[in-house]
Amino acid sequence: MVLQTLFPWIGLITLILLFLALDLGVFNRVPHAISTREALTTSVIWISLALLFNLFVLYTQGTDAGLAFFTGYLLEKLLSLDNMFVFIMIFNFFQVPSRHQHPVLFWGVLGAIISRLLLILVGIELIKSFEWILYLFGLLLIYSSYKIFSERGRPVKIEANTIRHCLSH
Repeated sequence: MVLQTLFPWIGLITLILLFLALDLGVFNRVPHAISTREALTTSVIWISLALLFNLFVLYTQGTDAGLAFFTGYLLEKLLSLDNMFVFIMIFNFFQVPSRHQHPVLFWGVLGAIISRLLLILVGIELIKSFEWILYLFGLLLIYSSYKIFSERGRPVKIEANTIRHCLSH
C-alpha cells in the first residue's frame, strides 16, 4: 500500500531528474549565449510538456486534481517572471558572461530547490517536536520585517558588498 502511494512521486521525481539531465547534459552541454529564438522554442517545449502532464493528471486523477495542478503551474510561471528580473540584475551586477548564465542559473535554481526542500522537512520535524518553535519563527519574521522597513529609504552601498569584494580579490 505504501509503495502504491509512493509510486507516482517516485515517477514524477524521476521524470523531473531526467528532464534536468537532458537540459544541462544534452541540450546545453556546451556553454553558449542563448538566443531569443532558442529561449522561445525551449519555453514552448517545456510548457507543452507541462500541459501534457496536466492532461494526464486530469485524466487519471479527475477535474479537481487537474485544476489544482494547472492553477499551481500557472501561479509558479507568474512568480518565476519576477525572479527573472532578479536574475538579470544579479548577472549584470556580477558581470556573468551570457554563455555562462544558463549553467549558473540551472545550478542555482537546483540548489535553491534542494535547500528549500531540506529546510521545509527540517522545519516540519522541528514544529512536530517543539510546537513552541512557531513563536520563534514568528519573531524571526517580525524582526526581519522590522529591519527591511527601517532600512527603506537608505541608499544601498553595493560597493561594500562582501561577496563582490571577495570575488574581486
